[in-house]
Amino acid sequence: MDETPEVLPLPDRKPADGAVARRLIDAQFPQWSDLEIRPVDAQGWDNRTFRLGDELLVRLPTAQEYALAVDKEHRWLPVLTRAVPLEIPEPVGRGVPDENFAHDWSVYRWIGGEPADRAVVDDLTTFGVELAEFLVALQQVDPTGGPVPGLHNWFRGGPLTTYDGWARSSLKTLDGLIPTEAAEEIWDRALRAPWDGRAVWFHGDIAAGNLLMKDRALSAVIDFGTCGVGDPACDLAVAWTMLTGESRAAFRDRLAVDDATWLRGQGWALWKALVVCAGSVRDGDGLPADAAYVLDQILAAHEHPR
Repeated sequence: MDETPEVLPLPDRKPADGAVARRLIDAQFPQWSDLEIRPVDAQGWDNRTFRLGDELLVRLPTAQEYALAVDKEHRWLPVLTRAVPLEIPEPVGRGVPDENFAHDWSVYRWIGGEPADRAVVDDLTTFGVELAEFLVALQQVDPTGGPVPGLHNWFRGGPLTTYDGWARSSLKTLDGLIPTEAAEEIWDRALRAPWDGRAVWFHGDIAAGNLLMKDRALSAVIDFGTCGVGDPACDLAVAWTMLTGESRAAFRDRLAVDDATWLRGQGWALWKALVVCAGSVRDGDGLPADAAYVLDQILAAHEHPR
């Protein structure tokens, strides 16, 4: 693993607009210069994304730290796609910086579908099993030479201790607003949960926006910017962000997850929820519904363990 800094840097984000995408395509991929460019409806944080005609998309990193994923995705996505049961992104063009855009960037084939939030998933248990089967297949890919945790994926796949200071600062902010004593106990248990050191492939950001549905079934997993080879516990956070009860149990059973890995996965979900809630409180906006829901799920699981 890359050496972990004491404090993770805050990226100097400079999101690009459609005019930048147009200029880059026209200059570097003139074969696509006649295709319309338009932004996608839901933009991510790490990249600005634009449709390029009907079959392609352009992804422009918003900061140099996020551009570190470009090499990785072009190298490894063609390898991973041969092993997994769902559609994943296919890179078809690699762009380079110009005088007004500082980062490497990519063109991919467009993957259609609807983000898999709970409102569009008819059967969460079936969904959980299908997602687990994707992760099982991903973990079985030969990890030799794969990208170890580092700044390219914000140390996903590494130890939770990377985020300990951030989590504890968030707990202080949330004192009196959530059961911080119970949350800190869960966090401490996650930090203590051992990993056997067997590195496998992981996605790193299994979330509703990166899971696509077609005809009410899970059809694709997108955005591999945080993928790598290491501890797969980070991919278990979805058990508390999307799944509940029977579906959570089915997901865990299909993955055959041991207790220590399950606790670390819970820690990943808790860290993110704490940070999001604390940031919202500091901004004067109160507890955001989605992150508060995740906290409720984790605290309930703590009170009534499986």
